[in-house]
Amino acid sequence: MNIGWIGVGVMGGAMAHRLLEAGHTLQVHTRSPEKAALLVQQGARWCDTPLACAQNAEVVCTMLGMPEDVREVYLGEKGLNGSASSTTTFIDFTTSSPTLAEEIAREMGGLGFPVLDAPVSGGDVGAKAGTLSIMIGGERNAFDGVTPLLEVLGKTIVYQGTAGAGQRTKLCNQIAIASTMLGVCEALVFAIRSGLDPIQVLSSIEHGAAGSWSLSNLAPRMLEGDWSPGFFVRHFIKDMTLALEAAQLEGLELPGLELSLQRYRKLASAGGGLFGTQALMKTYGKG
Repeated sequence: MNIGWIGVGVMGGAMAHRLLEAGHTLQVHTRSPEKAALLVQQGARWCDTPLACAQNAEVVCTMLGMPEDVREVYLGEKGLNGSASSTTTFIDFTTSSPTLAEEIAREMGGLGFPVLDAPVSGGDVGAKAGTLSIMIGGERNAFDGVTPLLEVLGKTIVYQGTAGAGQRTKLCNQIAIASTMLGVCEALVFAIRSGLDPIQVLSSIEHGAAGSWSLSNLAPRMLEGDWSPGFFVRHFIKDMTLALEAAQLEGLELPGLELSLQRYRKLASAGGGLFGTQALMKTYGKG
């Protein structure tokens, strides 16, 4: 396929690289051109604007930072809603607002463009390995048409329903992770304070009932003091905020999510917004 790719951060860059390796033709755009330099060296074509990136593309993929970025790229004055070809399918991999996903699908659909909201989970490790979990909302026919492309990027690919369903599923994912991260940090702090070898503790508990992706993949980084981002703290704060807003619309109280958001905001206010989410451990001191 000829693919337009917009947004090449930690996740987007790794995903775009996999598509190049799989033999797809790529044209890329990002706000910071230097971030696309490696992809261009590997054969992608640079485009100056999102609209240029969509020209002659069978599929256009976006992996952006914030909902306001998504709105601007799709519905802004020079947005993708000005694309020329109605044969293009759009896939937004950004974790964003479910109601915004519905609005974009409605607006773009009225112009003849199918749009899928397709947030992902699996971090930088999953993006590089092509083992992401991809949660899809939008038209079923559009999903069926791009399934081969999604299979390059992910291992677990599930169609969740109409527009916005992918985003709501991702918020479920982030709600589960939020409380899990508290538990991982507190287990390690307790192990350290008790005089145990936390690496030995991990070897026991990660394969038992306490096992989780975060425990296996992020706890070792915590113990090494490795705060490099697979997923930025500031983006996780955005996701948790979106989840709380959606929960409030449903009349739900989510105290575990509220506590996790409180601690991540504390971390960000101390300068940790660009750390990986495992840096939550810093809010517990040295155990």
